[in-house]
Amino acid sequence: MDWFKQLDVSIAIQVLIFFLFVNTIGALITVFRRPRSIASVFAWMMALIFLPGLGFFLYAFVGRKIDGEVIYLLNSHHQRRISEINEMIEEHNQKFSDGEIASSSRLLKDYFDYAEESPLTRGNQLEIITDGKQKFSELFADINQAKETIHIEYYAIFDDRIGNQLLNLLIQKAKEGVKVRVLFDPFGGRTTVKFFKPLIAVGGKVLPFITARDFIRKTRLNYHLHRKIVVIDGKISWTGGFNVGDQYLNETKRFGYWRDTHARMIGTVSFSLQEVFIRDWNASVIKPEDYLEYDEKYFCLPEESEYGDVQLQVVADGPDADDQILKGGFIKMILSAKKRVWIQSPYLIPDDSMLDALNIAVRSGVDVRIMIPNRPDHPFIYRATQYYANFLHKKGVKIYIYKGGFLHAKTLVVDHELASFGTTNQDIRSYALNFEVNTFAYSQTVTDELASIFKADMLESTVLTTEMIAKQSKWLRTKQAFSRLLSPIL
Repeated sequence: MDWFKQLDVSIAIQVLIFFLFVNTIGALITVFRRPRSIASVFAWMMALIFLPGLGFFLYAFVGRKIDGEVIYLLNSHHQRRISEINEMIEEHNQKFSDGEIASSSRLLKDYFDYAEESPLTRGNQLEIITDGKQKFSELFADINQAKETIHIEYYAIFDDRIGNQLLNLLIQKAKEGVKVRVLFDPFGGRTTVKFFKPLIAVGGKVLPFITARDFIRKTRLNYHLHRKIVVIDGKISWTGGFNVGDQYLNETKRFGYWRDTHARMIGTVSFSLQEVFIRDWNASVIKPEDYLEYDEKYFCLPEESEYGDVQLQVVADGPDADDQILKGGFIKMILSAKKRVWIQSPYLIPDDSMLDALNIAVRSGVDVRIMIPNRPDHPFIYRATQYYANFLHKKGVKIYIYKGGFLHAKTLVVDHELASFGTTNQDIRSYALNFEVNTFAYSQTVTDELASIFKADMLESTVLTTEMIAKQSKWLRTKQAFSRLLSPIL
């Protein structure tokens, strides 16, 4: 009997060794069959080898590259951009003498011009909003005044009080004859087309973003529409960090006060956001009759009384592009800084190139400050954020931990002349996997306003110190280190 038991154990060990061997070979083939970063290769190898079976299941849903059909549709519609739009912007720009852009900032403008064909727009009005209640109050007022079109694109629209309030307002406008179109990511707010059926019933058009289509078979879970765009009558536009949900109005116990940064804009900057919406919409269309042409009626010039003095450049980026355009822009901003680089982001999981840029800025005597939240909305990701906060502190970056609620703002301020706000977090997911959009302001007024907001948030923050890091438990540091190892695939 004993030798039977020994035989059974021996066979079991051999089967286990064979299984692990096959699993390792499969992991190597899976990871190296397509080009990817070294960091991503090591992270996925860890997941596939140390989580046998389960690792491949995870890879099937979040590790595969973006579907070729998505790239084709987005690129083909991008290539159909009508040159007249840019000509309209340039013609409008000539009405303004906003002054020359500083040479360091011009390098960024030229980079975006070349890389993404994103035109600089002059003569815009811009209002920065940091409070959810104010944001939705003013947004709903703009929607209520809409005459022709309302185009809405959000990562998350929740089926809650504020989500239904938006839905009912859109139903009312659709009944009035306004053309209402809504594009959303079902994963953001866990909302389906069913939620929008009352709007569709009165003539509104609603589409889930293309990456949500047939997601089980094509495993597109990793590629989210993270953009937040509203364009009203082709002239008034909104973008920034706020989604649509009660938590953004400080009405949930989990997060408390929600500190975000959004903007309301009037001017030809709205043309750029409209173009992004139309591109995303057309890539997601199933019925030919829902296709949107780049008609002039969607691009309306402001009245002279609505002219402002802000120069803005909108840049959209996503995994459909060959290069990480927005990350490259951030690096260019950081390396151009002479005095300060102030960053706010809920997630801090930079890649090596961003870490190098921040380190170079610090070594050059630049005042580099990064503000992160003091609580997680995704615990695993927050541990990686803590790891990089500790790491950057040791390099000389001043880390501020916001205690006034949940910090969700995504801003970057450089010196007194250049700033960025939008949907892009300082993490690898935003750089490489999400569909994002950011607005870059070549304006001392806007830059100093965002800097003033940063200073006010500092009063609600704790500065990370070496002593605080030393007091972190070994278990916490272990979780931070492990999360950091998997950061390329978080």
